[in-house]
Amino acid sequence: MTTERTFVIVGASLGGAKAAETLREEGFDGRIVLLGAEADRPYERPPLSKDYLRGEAEEKPYVHPEAFYAENEIELRTSTTVTGVDPSASAVTIGDGGRLSYDRLLLTTGAEPRRLPVPGAEMEGIHYLRELADSEAIGDQLTAGARVVVIGAGWIGAEVAASARVRNCEVTIVEMAAVPLERVLGAEVGAIYRDIHTDHGVRFLGDTGLEAFDGAGRVERVRTSTGETIDADLVVVGVGVAPRVELAESAGIEAENGILVDEHLRSSLPGVLAAGDVANAHHPLYGQRIRVEHWANALEQGPAAARSMLDMGVSYERIPYFFSDQYDVGMEYAGYATSWDEVIFRGDVEGREFIAFWLEGGRVVAGMNVNVWDVNEQIQTLIRSTTPVDAKRLANPDVPLEELASPGRLGGEERSRASGPPEGFLAQGINFAKRFVAARVAKPDAIPVSELRDGEAKVIGVDGDKVAAYRDGSGTLHAVSAICTHMGCLVEWNEDEETWDCHCHGSRFEPSGRVINGPAKNALEPKQL
Repeated sequence: MTTERTFVIVGASLGGAKAAETLREEGFDGRIVLLGAEADRPYERPPLSKDYLRGEAEEKPYVHPEAFYAENEIELRTSTTVTGVDPSASAVTIGDGGRLSYDRLLLTTGAEPRRLPVPGAEMEGIHYLRELADSEAIGDQLTAGARVVVIGAGWIGAEVAASARVRNCEVTIVEMAAVPLERVLGAEVGAIYRDIHTDHGVRFLGDTGLEAFDGAGRVERVRTSTGETIDADLVVVGVGVAPRVELAESAGIEAENGILVDEHLRSSLPGVLAAGDVANAHHPLYGQRIRVEHWANALEQGPAAARSMLDMGVSYERIPYFFSDQYDVGMEYAGYATSWDEVIFRGDVEGREFIAFWLEGGRVVAGMNVNVWDVNEQIQTLIRSTTPVDAKRLANPDVPLEELASPGRLGGEERSRASGPPEGFLAQGINFAKRFVAARVAKPDAIPVSELRDGEAKVIGVDGDKVAAYRDGSGTLHAVSAICTHMGCLVEWNEDEETWDCHCHGSRFEPSGRVINGPAKNALEPKQL
């Protein structure tokens, strides 16, 4: 590889940051320029509707430490808007009038919230959630007793509603469909999520449209299609996002519901690729283009695009995956189901510890595990097998999921580094999600601290908190919060090193909670037992 080449990444997002990281990991020693319109360096978005929104995170959810980019000779330019792509000159134009030539160009421009075209939509107090500043502005107003109206019950709306209830706000959800998440999960599973919210005190208005916002400069009321008026101190709108394709379209790149790319994430313009929310990519398993707006897709597609930039012959074949936690209910979803014949439940639906499977033609096309852990890899194996399963055995918790999966078609004979071997790629990219959700909803060990033996450590439940407790060889008890201060994952005991380790991003803590190494900067909070 020569040092003369310049790779430009437009979009300082998770996908863009991971692409830059992967280029260096794969040995690229040329120039890397990462351009972002926001003032912040790349960060992860899932916490924006969860712990960061609630004010529980001690740090901003950055992808990398601040020094990472300089240490890896990645030119990160924040607050920089790219105004155009000149294919004939292989250059991008920047808002300040400058130009930057490229040998390869990756577009990770993401998506933006869809705006509501109703009277009063421009009033103060009406918010859309996409960026760090949006989360901070909404979070500042989530005070006890605040009247919050959420428009839309997709994932963002549902998570914001849950966070607002956790902050003791009065919450109303206005949703055009009959139940939350109906487009993705269907009526049966959507009804479960409706009940989860109403059980926590949310007022859910299904089959209800929005007419207008009323107020004197600031929103005070929401008028619905049923004629009802709802008092509001704050409105959060979550009615979907639109891919940012303007830059690509102006350069003549083919776009339809995102930038059209092949399985190698290459666009119609030679040397230009796209990844993340903006990419409508051909998927070899499904035989069609799909665009996925979730965190795991950006996390994994960025590195795949980087390898394609290096002509490594990769293809992106990962099954779509996302996670969510609302109140004490955590879930992981894998698959791509736009239609199905039936939904099969396995486990305790009323107790909200179950797995749901979406079947079409007897085949599992998607699966969701709710408060049931360490099964998502088996679910993905079932999906990849593309083989019909016995519905009765699928519903029976006594039948191991591994027995139900046939080898089937696992993506062809030739597998790329982007897809990896079946036993390896299934686990990649979801470990952070598992640990993040576990930190919120997984049940800690139900043992009294007095039963801890000398030299033993456990994460235990104390008054609703997860506590990392360790009794050293002399019998002294050390107790700290079990939630990592970097991004809120659950720490685990490292018996060899006698430390609490966070496997999401590699932070390590002493039994006292002191940071040994980051990216976490703050110590684990001491707990009195």
